[in-house]
Amino acid sequence: MSFNDGDSTTQETTHSGYPVQFSVDYPDRSLDRWTTAFRIFMVIPIAIVIAAIGGTNSRSGSGAGGASGIVVGGTGLLFIPPLLMIVFRQKYPRWWFDWNLQFMRFANRVGIYVALMGDHYPATDDEQTVHLTFDYPNARTDLNRWLPLVKWFLAIPHYIVLAFLYVGVLLAVVAAWFAILFTGRYPRALFGYVEGVIRWHNRVVGYAFTLITDVYPPFQLRAVR
Repeated sequence: MSFNDGDSTTQETTHSGYPVQFSVDYPDRSLDRWTTAFRIFMVIPIAIVIAAIGGTNSRSGSGAGGASGIVVGGTGLLFIPPLLMIVFRQKYPRWWFDWNLQFMRFANRVGIYVALMGDHYPATDDEQTVHLTFDYPNARTDLNRWLPLVKWFLAIPHYIVLAFLYVGVLLAVVAAWFAILFTGRYPRALFGYVEGVIRWHNRVVGYAFTLITDVYPPFQLRAVR
C-alpha cells in the first residue's frame, strides 16, 4: 500500500495561521443516493484496512470524521517514538513525521466517507477532496523538549469539548443522511459544522499526539489562517 500523496510528502510548508490546516471540498452537486444509503456496509473493506494499519494497541478516541489511531509504537500513528526522540535527542525523524502525516490523511479520508461528506471511495494514495497539512518542525528551535511529556494532559479540556461536539456530529450526519436520500445534497450548514469538528480534532492530535507543534489548539471550529 502506498502512502505517497505526490509532492506533498516531503515538501516543507508554512502557514500564517495554526500549524495544522484542514479542509474538505464541499460537494456542490448531487451525491449518490445508493452509496449513501448503504454507506455503513460499503465502508467495511477500507475500515478493515485502516484497522490493520492502526494495530490493536492503545489508541485515542475517534469520531465520525477523525479515525486517527494512536498507538504506543510499531503501527498506526507514532506517538511514543517521536516523544522519546524529542525529549532525549531534540530530533523529530523526518520519515516518522511523513508517516504520521500520511496516516492522518488516510484516516481522515475514511472518516469523511463515513460522515457522508463525499461519495468517492477513500484512496490510500490520493488527496481527493480532503486536505490536511502541517509543518515539519525543527525540534531544536520549534519544540520544547519537555513539553511532549505533558501535552496529552494539557489537552484534556479539548477532549471534553470534543466529546460533546461529536454527539452533535452524529446527529448532523444522521440528518445529512436523510437530506441526501431525499434531495441529493448535503446541507451546507451541517457540512460546515462536521468539517469544523474534524478540523478541531486534527489540531488536538497534531498538538498532543503527533507532537508537531507547541502552539496550544484554539477552541474554535473555523480555520485559523
